[in-house]
Amino acid sequence: MEPKKADIVIDARDMEPPEPFVVTMDALDAMDPSHTLLLILTREPHPLYRTLLKQGYAYSTRITPDYTIEILIWRKAT
Repeated sequence: MEPKKADIVIDARDMEPPEPFVVTMDALDAMDPSHTLLLILTREPHPLYRTLLKQGYAYSTRITPDYTIEILIWRKAT
């Protein structure tokens, strides 16, 4: 997963909870349904995963060699 593939990139590695969740959900609400968002974190956001699925989003998570979590998020086709 390359950051250049995402339309929006949020680097939340320096944010404290719940800021990454709030910023991500705000960005998704404003994002064009055909776009993708890349969220970069230092740990897996399990509550976010549940919320994404409930709200019609899909995601792919990748853990880099330095243990950075990269989550690519997109709107599921309806």
